[in-house]
Amino acid sequence: MAVISVYANVEVSTMPRSSMVPGGIAVIPTSKAAVNGSYRNERIMLINYEGKQFAVVGIPLTVSVGSQSLNLTLADGREETVAFQVQEKSYREQHLTITNNRQVNPNAEDMQRITRERVEMDTAFSTWTDDLAPVFQMSSPVEGIRSSSFGLKRFFNGQARSPHSGMDIAADEGTPIYAPAPGVIRATGNYFFNGNTIILDHGHGLISLYCHMNTIDVEIGSTVEAGEQIGRVGQTGRVTGPHLHWSINLNNTRVDPALFLFD
Repeated sequence: MAVISVYANVEVSTMPRSSMVPGGIAVIPTSKAAVNGSYRNERIMLINYEGKQFAVVGIPLTVSVGSQSLNLTLADGREETVAFQVQEKSYREQHLTITNNRQVNPNAEDMQRITRERVEMDTAFSTWTDDLAPVFQMSSPVEGIRSSSFGLKRFFNGQARSPHSGMDIAADEGTPIYAPAPGVIRATGNYFFNGNTIILDHGHGLISLYCHMNTIDVEIGSTVEAGEQIGRVGQTGRVTGPHLHWSINLNNTRVDPALFLFD
């Protein structure tokens, strides 16, 4: 059997923060050099840090507490299963009042638009870019107050909805929004729930989302550096006031953006 001379998918200079809870990140040492990996049928990031290899796995908010496993393909072609434990974490509830009832209960025409937009965004979220080395230590994309945390169990006008999939940062309308790490713009648009939106690819399945913006100051396909302005805070889409909704995806899974903040 031929041996594939590849040690890790990407070499990095910083390590992500591990938090093995629903909505967190599992950083798992691999015992042998792996060339590919997957978790829940999604490709996972493999990194080489200081001569050692790690699997970096986004854990869904909906995952069951207890034993989970990922699959690795080794350089010699063999397969390996690696188990890890997900610990329990409780998230608080948040009750919001939305004055536009269609933003809570969309009509048939709205649902057609939402479906089209979901396909567009899902395509961007599933992007895998080998030639971008991800950066795990990020700065906040906007100066403001964290008004709503990741994972909150949300109720709109008393109706239960999906948990909050990002971090909300309240700021005055027009406040500049900056790229927290280098990347390539994969999608922009005005979406039904998200308003003016940017999706930014940081490489190897690490992708960030910026919603409810006033202006979008970048174009699809453009490369941005950390600290470069990408837009301004607004209150477009389903909102109760001006703020930035910031989400981060790993292996097509929303994870807590607070795990990336080091400033």
